[in-house]
Amino acid sequence: MFNDADCLRILDAAMSTTADMAEVFQEVKESKSVSLLNGRVIRAGTSYEAGTGIRLLSGTNCVYVYSGDNDIDVLIGLAKDAASAIKSGSKTDIMALTELCRTSKAKVVIDPMNVPKKDSVDFLRQASDFALSYDPLITQVAGAIACGKRTARVINTRGVNKEDTTQRIRLSIETIATKGGEKQTGRVAPGTMRGYEFINEYPVIDKTRECCDTAIRMVNAGYAPSGKMAVVLGNGFGGVIFHEACGHALEATSVGIRNSYFTDMKGKQIASSIVSARDNARIEGEWGSYATDDEGNESSDLLLIENGILKNYLVDEIGARRMNCKPTGCARRQDYSYAPTSRMSNTYICNGESDPKDIIANTEYGLYCSQMGGGSVDTSTGDFNFAVTEGFMIRNGKVCEPVRGATLIGKGQEILKNIDMVGSDLKISAGMCGSVSGSIPVTVGQPTLRVSSILVGGREA
Repeated sequence: MFNDADCLRILDAAMSTTADMAEVFQEVKESKSVSLLNGRVIRAGTSYEAGTGIRLLSGTNCVYVYSGDNDIDVLIGLAKDAASAIKSGSKTDIMALTELCRTSKAKVVIDPMNVPKKDSVDFLRQASDFALSYDPLITQVAGAIACGKRTARVINTRGVNKEDTTQRIRLSIETIATKGGEKQTGRVAPGTMRGYEFINEYPVIDKTRECCDTAIRMVNAGYAPSGKMAVVLGNGFGGVIFHEACGHALEATSVGIRNSYFTDMKGKQIASSIVSARDNARIEGEWGSYATDDEGNESSDLLLIENGILKNYLVDEIGARRMNCKPTGCARRQDYSYAPTSRMSNTYICNGESDPKDIIANTEYGLYCSQMGGGSVDTSTGDFNFAVTEGFMIRNGKVCEPVRGATLIGKGQEILKNIDMVGSDLKISAGMCGSVSGSIPVTVGQPTLRVSSILVGGREA
């Protein structure tokens, strides 16, 4: 990392014309991963990366440059080039830097970077050996462990001088069952801001068995029926629908340019009165947590929706300028090659008052989605579709036969209003989220909940 004097030289060059704010973002990343397929190592590596990004703002105009060359003279030259691209605004003074403040949300007992790769290989082989001997229908097992440590420093012309360190580790196990020409998968992929002790404590055989059972059930299942029906979404990764269909529409990335169906809806009812939701980057040890965002702001525990009423948006610096409000500590980026923008962290629908068993018992007919897959959404309209990776029919208040091939189709704003039961079994699950500032770690979550009516795409067996 550069010293304060060098950082100020870069900022001074950036502010040589008419920018009203400049920022230097320095990053150092180490990562290590091991991947196996059917017990054989197919990939293993360690990487190191360092670089610097320089951002200039003039009103809502932004110029961003970056380099993996950390020579101070090269970066000063880049800053001058960026300054020459700012065409409007008035020059402002550089404030004195505050004393460097270091933060971290990582709780590491065993540093994964110091653990031999052989330990990870042996761990993953347990999953492979068990799965491949579990049932003849299981034909493929993939496993991976990836870990990384990132130190990011932000300094800007407002005097911000912050450095945040995050350390994450993630495991994935995926089994494939094959029957005829059909293949179905079962998968777990937990992640955390802990150390290798997370791997040592993980019940790998039990979770691998669950993956096998899911894949086998689905490859033997008939197809889901089509039509509008009640849908019960299981806790945990079921929250991906809220994340994709609603969460992105609450980011200033879309709200600030009036490209969201939630624009100008703050203080208004956007969901059922039994729905509340948060974005909380401060949960200790969670995959999507951080202490300081990539603009040097303190992270937040942000109430997004309270009893159906929209309370807050996720706002970064440019969004704040467009929306005439304050940033909420949610500016994030994949690495130094991206400018930051408003992003989610640990985003979830809060616990409700219903017993999850009662939600099923009070559903005469519908679809129970115990595991969700990927999907797509248009944040300007709310239109979405999501694949159901493990589903079951509900008949007369009971979970019945498994079904495959189901897709949930609808609009995010309509789904929020159609939630009529929310359980008390909140769970959050790790994932990755892609947007204009790259791919970042997030968690999604919710308790078990019911949507009274949603279009299910499928076909009769």
